[in-house]
Parts: sequence; C-alpha cells; structure tokens
Amino acid sequence: MSNLKNYLFTSESVSEGHPDKVSDRISDMVVDTYLSKDPFSRVACETLTTTNKVVLAGEVRGPKIGDKELIEKVRDCIRDIGYDQEGFTWKEATKIESHLHSQSADIAIGVDSSGNKDEGAGDQGIMFGYACSETEELMPAPIHYSHKILRLMAEDRKLGKLKDIEPDSKSQVTFEYIDGKPTKIKSVVISSQHSPNVNQSQVRELLRPYILKAVPESFLESFNEDEFYVNPTGNFVIGGPDGDCGLTGRKIIVDTYGGAAPHGGGAFSGKDPTKVDRSAAYAARYIAKNVVASKIADKCLIQLSYAIGVSKPLSIYVDLFDSNLEKNKFVVEKIKSNFDLSPRGIRKMLNLNKPIYEKTAAYGHFGRNPEDDGSFSWEKTDKISYFS
Repeated sequence: MSNLKNYLFTSESVSEGHPDKVSDRISDMVVDTYLSKDPFSRVACETLTTTNKVVLAGEVRGPKIGDKELIEKVRDCIRDIGYDQEGFTWKEATKIESHLHSQSADIAIGVDSSGNKDEGAGDQGIMFGYACSETEELMPAPIHYSHKILRLMAEDRKLGKLKDIEPDSKSQVTFEYIDGKPTKIKSVVISSQHSPNVNQSQVRELLRPYILKAVPESFLESFNEDEFYVNPTGNFVIGGPDGDCGLTGRKIIVDTYGGAAPHGGGAFSGKDPTKVDRSAAYAARYIAKNVVASKIADKCLIQLSYAIGVSKPLSIYVDLFDSNLEKNKFVVEKIKSNFDLSPRGIRKMLNLNKPIYEKTAAYGHFGRNPEDDGSFSWEKTDKISYFS
C-alpha cells in the first residue's frame, strides 16, 4: 500500500457491547483485579460469552481471589456495558463459571529473573507499533473515526440521550486517499442492535448525527447519502453474546491500527504486562508515536521480536516510509541507546504494573489520551527530543 498514492482504505470498529469486546472487557477486569492486589501478579485469562453464560479460563499467579469476588465483578462489567436482556443480563439469569488455575511452573522458570539472569520474555513473538500524521492522535484516519462514532454513541446511550439503541454495534469507515493523504469519506457503515420499538428508517435517523459529531466537516463536504449504510441486512434486535458467541482476543486489528499497519498476531486483553504480546506492542507504539511527533517522518512502523526466556529483543526493525537510509539508521540507533526494551525495562518505562487495562478493552488501545492514573502511558510524546 505504501507505493500507492490514490486509493480507498477501510477500517472497522466494534462497540463495547460486541460479544468479543464483552469478553475482552471481562478478561482485562481480571487482570486489573489481580494487579490491584499485587502489581507483580501473572494473569492469562480467556473469556467466553454466550446466551446467559460467561466462562473464565486461564492461568494466574498472585494473591488468592475467590470466585465469588470475580463473579460479582463480571456482573459489574455486564451492567456497565448495558446488558439486561432476556438472553444476556448482569443479573442471576446469566450463569458465570471460573476455571482459572495456577500458572505453569515450566513457564515461570523460563520467565522469572534469578541470580544474574534478567527476567525473560513470556513467549516468543513479533510485535508492531505504528504512528502517522493523519490525525492529531497520530493514528490512521479510518480506524480513528470508526472508533469515535461508536464511542459517542455509547456515551449518549448510557446517558439516556440515545434511546432504542442497544449495546452491540459495529462501524466501518472508508476514506479516499489522494497523494497518500486522507481527503474525504467515501462510505460509512453502522450496524447497531436496537429495540423492537423502532424500524430501520428510524434507526438510520438516530445514528446519522454521530457521523456529523465524530467526523470533521472537511471530510464530509462531498459525502453521498447513498453511501451511508445502516443495518444492511435489516432487523438487529437480538445481539451481543445472545446473538453471537464472544471470545477474548478476536478483534486484534480493531484494537490496533485497523489494518493500516501489520499486527504480530498476539492479542492484548487478558494478559498482564509481563506478556510481551501486550507490553512490547505498547512500547513499539510509544516509540513510533514519538518519532512521528518529532516530525522527522510522517509515518513510522516498528517491529520488535522476542524469544521466550530471553530478555532483550532479538531484532528491532524501523520503516520511515522514505528512501533516506541515514535517517532510518539514526532512528534505529536512538532506539537502541535510549529505550530499554526488555520486558522489565518496558514495564518500568511505561509504568505498566497498574490496574489500568479494563478501559483499553474497547475503542482501541492506541490513539487515546494518557490519564492521571497511568492509563495509556504509551500515548505520551515525551521522548520527541531523542529524534529531533
């Protein structure tokens, strides 16, 4: 795609009520629950959600937390998302099972630090980070505005301003790029669960304002109303985990860059920050964002690779999407000399041993605002001077 100048590019987002995102939210709640009691807890939690059932499974190492406490927190998640329907509710009709058990001793030995051995990566793998100058948040425009539409819908739904719209929604935004820059929106798709009290033309009118709220007017000047698609297959009354089984980690492209950059394959949700699937992807985004914020490049892609039990990355790859090899080499050297990309170094650099992950589960892990509690620390641009 980098060689094309004029093209259409599309990204999708899914709401916090999408069944896979309900699962991500619950898994990240488990991570936060353990980290809030012991910042060095180890968690790998998968969640399945289906009609009136939630199942937790995975490995943990840390404080003793009873099933009753976790189950109540699962119900809190479901209630906050907004589900109280016949087929999926935060109330007792939804049965919740926990099958979490102790972490494998073999993995612990390979990963833990001891003597002169630094803590190793929890698994092998490749992780990518990306940033570009298409939006103020240094995110690709299609995924940024796909997220924003759904986030604004959810905010108004929870405040009671958007009635008859239920939690399960998806969006898809197609941009027309000219000379490699996003210039206008070509089409928008919104599929949203709704109450039986409204028909599709009413749903369309309820959702249209969210395009106008989310997207700058300059991108909509020549938008064709015929390219606004709402619930293309018709009624969408049965939704969420009642309509489709949800699993942790099935929306990894939604979580990152909407397909505008590669993804290493590993999911984020349900994993504590010793897992490089999560922490190294955050570190790669952090570095890429600071590179672009320094204005040394309009786009930056970074790949890191790790081996289980080995602390330092096996490789660091940088692509600035131009032909200036000296600049590329300069950035690689600055990364090597200024960033400790061992698992421990990443956690210390970004202060990741905190219960800050539940809020990452919907509307993207990137392009968010850093918060006072340490959430989204990887979105800070406090290392610009390294690349200037």
